[in-house]
Amino acid sequence: MAIPMKNGGMKPLKVMIYVILSGIATGIGALIGAFIGNISTEVIAVCLAFAAGAMLYIVSGELIPEANKLYQGRMTAIGNIFGFLIGLFAMIVS
Repeated sequence: MAIPMKNGGMKPLKVMIYVILSGIATGIGALIGAFIGNISTEVIAVCLAFAAGAMLYIVSGELIPEANKLYQGRMTAIGNIFGFLIGLFAMIVS
């Protein structure tokens, strides 16, 4: 997170403040998640499903088109399909 901001021209002190604030928010989120996860397994399952859906949205909306622009081939699409199928297979098996 810090390197792109530094390369974008931000001052080092401002970069450090943003990284620290991000770390604090991550720690608070982990603490809240630990408390919520102890409530019930259904709550944690819903939270993990939401996180997985958000990640799929980001990958399909941002990363796949960018990879297709950069590499101009079918290997990125084949790799994404293969990875998705492996993930589905792992979910079914477990």
